[in-house]
Amino acid sequence: MLIIPAIDIINGKCVRLTQGDYARQKVYREDPLEVAIEFEQAGLTHLHLVDLDGARTGHVVNWSVIDSICAKTKLIVDVGGGIKTEAEIDRLVDLGVNQVNLGSISVKDPETVYRWIRSYGDRIILSADVRDQRIAISGWQEESSLTVFDFVAAYADEGIRYVTCTDISTDGTLGGPSVTLYQQLLSRFRQIKLTASGGVGSMEDLERLASIKIYAVIVGKAIYEGRISLEELKGFDDRRTMQ
Repeated sequence: MLIIPAIDIINGKCVRLTQGDYARQKVYREDPLEVAIEFEQAGLTHLHLVDLDGARTGHVVNWSVIDSICAKTKLIVDVGGGIKTEAEIDRLVDLGVNQVNLGSISVKDPETVYRWIRSYGDRIILSADVRDQRIAISGWQEESSLTVFDFVAAYADEGIRYVTCTDISTDGTLGGPSVTLYQQLLSRFRQIKLTASGGVGSMEDLERLASIKIYAVIVGKAIYEGRISLEELKGFDDRRTMQ
């Protein structure tokens, strides 16, 4: 199981929201690049970077932060938040981004995203952001009528391989991940590489996710609140790699 630390950005700063609520945000660091460098120096290899301004406005906003992290670290970076055009995808790839997360547009304009899957292949990650098993969009401010299972099924038929599922009710709460939901997705869609996001608050949570053979897990607030150290994360990553 791959460990992916997260950096969420608002106004160029490293923040975390609770349950996707922009009114419940906490600024942890002024400079996201410093945080990314610390992740890299700790031996972690990947980074999940979310442009929360972009998610809310519907287009990428924090270009300079994305550029600096890609230019000044060797982290394997995936970016999400407001990506709506092929030009944005191309620019992100040119900056050195490895994968892009597509959420709202995957709901509103699936035919375009199907075409991008054919063009970009594994550079595309389907973002399934879930509240009560319904897909939420626009920075989690709107709820669609789609269930997560119907949503993923449509894209699995189109060849998507990477899916990140965030249970909004757990995100930023440190109360534990939605293991049952992830088990249901894994049992129904054996061909996808599923990344769990939301709720991780302890090493025990990571053990639970590893036990269901999930591909990767995103860890955010638990790092910033000191619940899990970077040394513990790296040790867990190393131990899993050797098994």
